[in-house]
Amino acid sequence: MIFSRTRPSRLPILQSLLISLLVLAYLPGEPSTRAADPQRFNGTGKEVMLQGFHWTSYDPAKNGNKRWYRIIEENAKVIKDSGFDYVWFPPPSRSAATDNSYLPTEWYTLENGYGDKDDLKRAVKALKPTLALCDIVINHRCGTATGGADFTKPAFGNAAQNKTAVVTGDDCKCGKGRPEEHHRDGSSSEGNDAARDLDHTNTLVQARVKAFQKKLKNEIGFAGWRYDQVRGYNGVFVGLYNDASKPVLSVGEFWDDSAQNVVNWVDETGGKSMAFDFPTRAALSAATLNQDYGRLKTPAGKPPGLIGLWPEMSVTFIENHDTEPVRDGGAKRFPDARIMQGYVYILTHPGIPCVFWRHFFDQGEQQRAQIIKLIAIRKQADITSRSVVSIDPDTRGKYAAIIDGKIAMKIGPAPWSPGDGWEVALDGPDYAVWRKKGQ
Repeated sequence: MIFSRTRPSRLPILQSLLISLLVLAYLPGEPSTRAADPQRFNGTGKEVMLQGFHWTSYDPAKNGNKRWYRIIEENAKVIKDSGFDYVWFPPPSRSAATDNSYLPTEWYTLENGYGDKDDLKRAVKALKPTLALCDIVINHRCGTATGGADFTKPAFGNAAQNKTAVVTGDDCKCGKGRPEEHHRDGSSSEGNDAARDLDHTNTLVQARVKAFQKKLKNEIGFAGWRYDQVRGYNGVFVGLYNDASKPVLSVGEFWDDSAQNVVNWVDETGGKSMAFDFPTRAALSAATLNQDYGRLKTPAGKPPGLIGLWPEMSVTFIENHDTEPVRDGGAKRFPDARIMQGYVYILTHPGIPCVFWRHFFDQGEQQRAQIIKLIAIRKQADITSRSVVSIDPDTRGKYAAIIDGKIAMKIGPAPWSPGDGWEVALDGPDYAVWRKKGQ
């Protein structure tokens, strides 16, 4: 997420081996990662998500002096009428910094720059039947007073137990727990320099996370989870927490442009969580920016990214609060002039697509109307997270594909048509979508 880096293990080989065995003890049997098995969550695979905030949402001065939860509540009818099934909310807990709340202190104190507990409950209720997903920040946590291991609301136990909840080798030098874990592919877990990295092999940590999720479901009405910075701990624990909390949808932020690495993390959870499709975003951004549309087709003729390997476990997106222009001088931003090409792609392709708040609400009525049309086209054609993509072999100046034999799409300046029997459903600068006549 933010403030992250990779921290190598500093423990002797024998101790590291024992930790690896402990983590393996939690791992379920190897899942069948490519099978078209039943939907793993409670949805249909047809759902569309809205990221319900952006980088500066926490700041009322930038929002007409309104707290953010109130803005979600006021826009609830527009969100529902536009066809969104899920809204991803920002982290709800008190934070060590007066910003985005990605440095939580008191998990149970549901008040921060976005609003208080009552504001949050009203926003979640106003959206129904659209469901709210909570951003869960459990990789790391700050102490209440010192930023060390002085955790409260909830504590992990007494002072000594609070320290064992922090990994050995944490920057605070206060951790007495086990070391940072490794992932199934052998890569080291990420640390968070600004907070204490939690030891998820600790049963007290597990118990508090489960209690926190239960509170969020029962008291607020959250239906699912977006797990922050999941590179920081082994994915098996996301599976463990989902077994206990039974979310309608779970998605992890495993920030990696390698599709295989993201698949490995989903495998690590036991196939119990979806993942954001960073590899698809990277390929789509580069393809549209450079008009190099061959990036959107693998040698096997499949889409790149997670949607080409395990589409039902992919949440696709083109922008989020970490990549938008206000962050890092816009170095990670999606090309401004290609935003609608990006949405034509993800809203016609498999995976669960996620629309960014600023793209929907802050960049003009025309763009919003086009996104709403795309959502309607997707749903009318019954495009799902498992839909089949047939890519046109010629990627010179364009990318074109037919999805499930029901809709066709093209992005890029070169001309293309799916042929007879199709009618244009939506078009714009360097993009078009067709549907079968008579549908």
